[in-house]
Amino acid sequence: MLLLHGFPQYWWTWRAQLPLLADAGFRAVAPDLRGYGASDKPPRGYDLPTAASDVAALVRALGEKDAVVVGHDWGGLVAWTMAALHPRVVRRLVVVSMAHPRLLRAGLRDRAQRRALRHVLGFQLPRLPEWRLTRADDDPVADFLRRWAGADWTATPDFAEAVERYRSAARIPQAAYGSMEYFRWAGRSQVRPDGLRYARRMAAPVTAPTLQLHGALDPLVLPRTARGSGRYVAGAYEWRELPGIGHFPPEEAATEVGTAIVTWATS
Repeated sequence: MLLLHGFPQYWWTWRAQLPLLADAGFRAVAPDLRGYGASDKPPRGYDLPTAASDVAALVRALGEKDAVVVGHDWGGLVAWTMAALHPRVVRRLVVVSMAHPRLLRAGLRDRAQRRALRHVLGFQLPRLPEWRLTRADDDPVADFLRRWAGADWTATPDFAEAVERYRSAARIPQAAYGSMEYFRWAGRSQVRPDGLRYARRMAAPVTAPTLQLHGALDPLVLPRTARGSGRYVAGAYEWRELPGIGHFPPEEAATEVGTAIVTWATS
């Protein structure tokens, strides 16, 4: 089983689920995506087809022919992309807090969804977002986490530790650049040929049985944007909305998410 993190995080997102999955008998691996944490940080390759190819290659490098793929946020976009472009590698799919890429693109016509993603426009600027993420006297990571999470988690010691860890991870040399390049590709892809080609390829139906978990209070990817993703799934599909939860269910509802993953993977 592969567990893919999102922004502004790294593998540690899945700290609560890893032991639960191991106890259930799974070989669970939570890598850092290209550009994040301890992974390589090349100057290019931060598009979703390349990220999906990275993870598909990791499955093979681990000696497996396929895997249950679980993705949160940007990891969810990578997971959707793997399921469409590398279907033989994805045995089952769990997507957390992320719409299907084609729905996310269509969701930009919704004023509230555009407003929720307005930070992506600022991320298109060269160098400035990286500078902010790595400054000692600025704290955008804490701001993102606090704004996008449900209120219950932000009042806990676990949240305070998460802020410290994700802040430190963003300040690893070149990590801020890698994380911003994903957003820049997403912006450019709206009009460039490679992005339009990607959107066409993502029309391919997902054949892997797919579970979608989404916080009912997610202010970043609105539930109404993500809810119709099942139209792109030809296999079994289940949508599950988590009451009182924001954009970070693996941390806000750790046990519930872990149990849901185990149940889906073994059903």
